[in-house]
Amino acid sequence: MTAAAAGTAGEYPMQRWVFEDAAGRFDIDLGDSNMLPGRLDELTVDPGLELDYGHDRGIGELRDRVADLYGGDPASVLITQGAQQALYLVYATLLAPGAQVIVFRPGWQQSWDITADLGCQVDCAPYREDLTFDVEAAAALAGPGLRLIVANSPCNPTGRRIADADLKGLLELAERRDAYLLLDEEYALDLRDSPARSSDRVISVSSLSKVYGFPGLRVGWLYGPPEVVEGCARRKFLSTIANSVLCETLACDVLDHRDRYLRHYAELTGQGLKLVREFAERNADAVQLVEPENTPFAWLRLTTGEQPLALCRRVLDAGVLLMPGETLGASDGFRICFARDPEAVTEGLRRIEPLLRPSPQVPPSAAPLSGQNSNLPNGVL
Repeated sequence: MTAAAAGTAGEYPMQRWVFEDAAGRFDIDLGDSNMLPGRLDELTVDPGLELDYGHDRGIGELRDRVADLYGGDPASVLITQGAQQALYLVYATLLAPGAQVIVFRPGWQQSWDITADLGCQVDCAPYREDLTFDVEAAAALAGPGLRLIVANSPCNPTGRRIADADLKGLLELAERRDAYLLLDEEYALDLRDSPARSSDRVISVSSLSKVYGFPGLRVGWLYGPPEVVEGCARRKFLSTIANSVLCETLACDVLDHRDRYLRHYAELTGQGLKLVREFAERNADAVQLVEPENTPFAWLRLTTGEQPLALCRRVLDAGVLLMPGETLGASDGFRICFARDPEAVTEGLRRIEPLLRPSPQVPPSAAPLSGQNSNLPNGVL
């Protein structure tokens, strides 16, 4: 698939779904892919903190803590405005028009949209039937201009991690072609296992948004070869100069209590996944659960023949936010987050259950003339 054909029929922008269609219309959020958000009163900061410009690479205290997560060198760390900026900086630094980028789909829209905007040839590799990473398919797509392979492990939205053998295959492909492997490791619980520690062809990206539950701090990072970090730091300086010193200082406090946050994460995800498993078992004629691997969400294949967006619109009318597959480059399922209070997950699933199966089509002559279609977002006719 080339850059010109990177989009697919039925694709729907996540930005539109979350910030336009769903805004103010739900009281239970099972759509966002992060841990239950933390609160400011959980964190501490010296009230005498000087709010200067900070440092373009991130304050030293935070770079040290992130380097410790990898068991590596602070020189390999760049602090960014969330993982989103880290990914963008890598694209802007490594890619030029005509370069080939291989991405896996479904996945994060940015990986194929931004790279196409940069004039790259974007080729989308599939997953295998069991949603493991199809390394052989990626290798078959690789051309002489390959510059970057982008993979997310554990994957958003499938919840599956890259098996060691597949990871080895992707790394060998990158090394053979003098390319880089960009690993989005937002949901990795132990970054000491990241291949970025041992290979100068791997760049790891993560943040405090997903597992730790602090997306509002907008603190992320990349860990990689110093020359890549240098190029990304230059572009960061020319766009945002530096992150908020306040947010970076609060991020230090989060990482200082990392074990506590990970315990809470394990507790909530364990309880929530049990509820989702039971839901999927009760509704096996309508959905199939793809068992997640340490993610706060799961992918549910929809087997009713209905498009996920249509289902998610009806569920939104019931006050529950889900993430339709169309926002993630897929048309066969939806993502549901269960890293929430068990009571909220239980109530959300209770509302979803009677809506899973589409109602029989009503003949046009018998359709009510209400002027309202619950399958469409407000204001769309």
